[in-house]
Amino acid sequence: MTATEGPSATGDERPRGTGGEPSGRRGDTVAASVRQWRAVHPGLDTGPMEVIGRINRCAALLQQAEDAPLRRAGLSRAEFDLLGALRRTGHELTPSELARETFSSGAAVTKRLKQLSERGLVERRGDTRDRRVAHVRLTDAGRDAVDGVLPAQLAYENAVLSGLESPELGELAALLGELLGQLEGRLGALGA
Repeated sequence: MTATEGPSATGDERPRGTGGEPSGRRGDTVAASVRQWRAVHPGLDTGPMEVIGRINRCAALLQQAEDAPLRRAGLSRAEFDLLGALRRTGHELTPSELARETFSSGAAVTKRLKQLSERGLVERRGDTRDRRVAHVRLTDAGRDAVDGVLPAQLAYENAVLSGLESPELGELAALLGELLGQLEGRLGALGA
């Protein structure tokens, strides 16, 4: 058994990140990279690489999967995120509010809204007091599209995560939530 497959040599069941063997129960591409870096620079603290590398690798693999139910519905993840923001907030949003809700640039939101409008899924209306401001709302077809694909998308995401037990998922979600909150506060303050 390798250090990435089970308990550490000290009998500690917890992943050991900094200074110990790469954390994780199974070997993965990040564990292999960490081992290689430790061979080249044995004194380096690779703990951050073990976390951030795995988050980045997971994100890349999830993006490559392309969300099958969304694809079948003719939607990209980014388009679904816009439609979902309008559906879950339950009211009209401006493009800048949609950009904040979906962590997208204003230009990307404008482009997606144009495409979604052409497909009849959203409507834009001008502000009566400020012609520079637009308000976006879901059409009935847009609401039906979100409500129709959401159960299948959640089932798909559940299948993607099926290798983890409920307590592990809860712990992972809590840890990622804590990290995200810290990053949003820290990096947001830096203007990143």
